[in-house]
Amino acid sequence: MAMAMAMAMAAAEPLPAVAAAPGARLESVRALAGLFREAQHREMAKESVFQDLLEILRSTSSEIEQAYKDSCELVDLDTSLLLIAECFRCLRNACVECARNQHVMRNLGLISASVHLIKLLHGIQIKEELLLTALRCSLQFLGNIAAGNGDSQNSIWKCAFPDLFLTCLTYSDKKIVAYCCMVLFTCLNSEKVGELLDPGNLTVALHVLKVYKEQLESEWSFLIVTDYFLKCPELVEALYAKLSNQERVTLLELMMVNVCEKNLHTNEEMNVFMRHADFLAGRFQEKYEAVLKLTSAEDADEEALVAIRLLDVLCEMTSNNGQLEYLQTLPGLLETVLDTLRLTHLAGKQTVNVFTATHAVTGQEEVLHPAVDFKSHLIRLIGNLCYKNKENQDKVYELDGIPLILDNCSIDDNNPFVNPWAVYAIRNLTEQNERNQELIAQMEEKGLADNSALESMGLEIEKRDDKLILRSVRKKPS
Repeated sequence: MAMAMAMAMAAAEPLPAVAAAPGARLESVRALAGLFREAQHREMAKESVFQDLLEILRSTSSEIEQAYKDSCELVDLDTSLLLIAECFRCLRNACVECARNQHVMRNLGLISASVHLIKLLHGIQIKEELLLTALRCSLQFLGNIAAGNGDSQNSIWKCAFPDLFLTCLTYSDKKIVAYCCMVLFTCLNSEKVGELLDPGNLTVALHVLKVYKEQLESEWSFLIVTDYFLKCPELVEALYAKLSNQERVTLLELMMVNVCEKNLHTNEEMNVFMRHADFLAGRFQEKYEAVLKLTSAEDADEEALVAIRLLDVLCEMTSNNGQLEYLQTLPGLLETVLDTLRLTHLAGKQTVNVFTATHAVTGQEEVLHPAVDFKSHLIRLIGNLCYKNKENQDKVYELDGIPLILDNCSIDDNNPFVNPWAVYAIRNLTEQNERNQELIAQMEEKGLADNSALESMGLEIEKRDDKLILRSVRKKPS
C-alpha cells in the first residue's frame, strides 16, 4: 500500500529541472514511463509533468540542432537519443485510453514539437539503433495521442501531412514504416483521403501501396488501402495511372479481396462499386490483347498479368447477384470477353503454348503459370453476364460465341475448371432461349458439336415432333 502511494505521488510530482544532469533526467523519465503503464497513474498525472517532458524534448532537440549546425561534438548524442526515446515512451504510455492526457498534451503543443523533432532526427545521418528507437517511440506516441481523438488527428494532419509521411514511409527500418502507417490510418477520414488526390500528395498513397507490396505482413498499409483508398474511385483511378504494371497487379489483388469480402448495403457503396466496375471493365477492354504475349514469352509478361488480374476481379464482381445486373449492361464488355476467348483459343491451336489444350497421361503434373484457367474465367464471365439476361444471350448467339464455348470443353490441364464453367455458361445461354437451344441441337445433329462433350455437361439432344430439343439429363449440382 505504501509503495502504491509513493508511485502515485511520483506521477504527480514534477520532474527534475531541465538544467539537471542528463543522467538524472533520464532516470526520472524512465521511471515515469514505467508508472504510466498503469491506468491509475495515467489518470493522476498533472499537466506540469507533460510540460516538463515538453521542455526536455525542446531543449534536447535544440542542443542537437545547434551541435549539427556548428559541427560541434560536445553534445553526448547517445544520451540525448536515449532521453528523447524515454520521453516519448512516457508520453506514449500516458495517453493510452486517456482522453484527458491526450487533450492536455495537444494543448501544450507536444504534437507540433514531436513532428519537428522527428524531422530533425531524420536528418541525422546515422543508422544506429538508438536513433531508430527514438524515431519508433515518437511515432508510437503520435499514434496513441491520435487514437479515438479527432482533435489530435486533425492536429497531426496539419503538422505532419504530407512531409512527415513521405519521410517515414520511405525509411529503411520496417518498424518505423509500420508505425508511420499506423499514424496515417488513425488520422485518415473520407475528407482527408480527398486531399491525397492533389498531385503533390498522391505520392503518399503511392508509397503506402509500395509498402504493402514489399511488406505483405504490413497490416496497417493493407487497412489504409482497403478501408480508405478503395472507397474513393477517383483516388483508385489516379493511383492506377501512376503505378507500374507490377504495382497494378498488387492493387487489383487488394480490390479482389475487397470485392470477395464486401456486401454492399448503402447507395454510396453501390455507387463506388459501379465506378470501380466501369473503370476496370474499361481497362480490360484496353489491355485484353496483352495476354497474347504469353504465347511466346518465356517469363510472364507484366502487362499480360494485369489483364489476367482485371479478368479475375470482373469475374468476382459478377458473382454477386446484387451487383451483376449493372455489369451486364456495361457497353462492350461481353463483346471483349468473347473476342479474348476467340483470340486465345485460336492462338492455342496455331502453336503449342499456354493456351493450347493439353492433358498429361499421368494426371499428376500441375501446371504452374499465371494464365492457368484464364480461358475458364473468360467462360465463367460470359456465363455470369448471360445469367437471366436475354439480350446478352442473343448477343453471344449473334457473335458465334456458343460454338466457341463448346469447342473449349475438352479436358485441359491449362484450364482444369473449364468444363464446369462451360456447363454453367451453356445453361445460362439456353435458359428460356429456344434459339440458342436449337443451335446447339442442330450442331450436334450435324456433327459440329461433340456429343460426348454435351453428355459430360449433363445435356442431351432429344427429337420431339420433328424438332430438336436440348435438355438436361442430370440434376444441377448444388
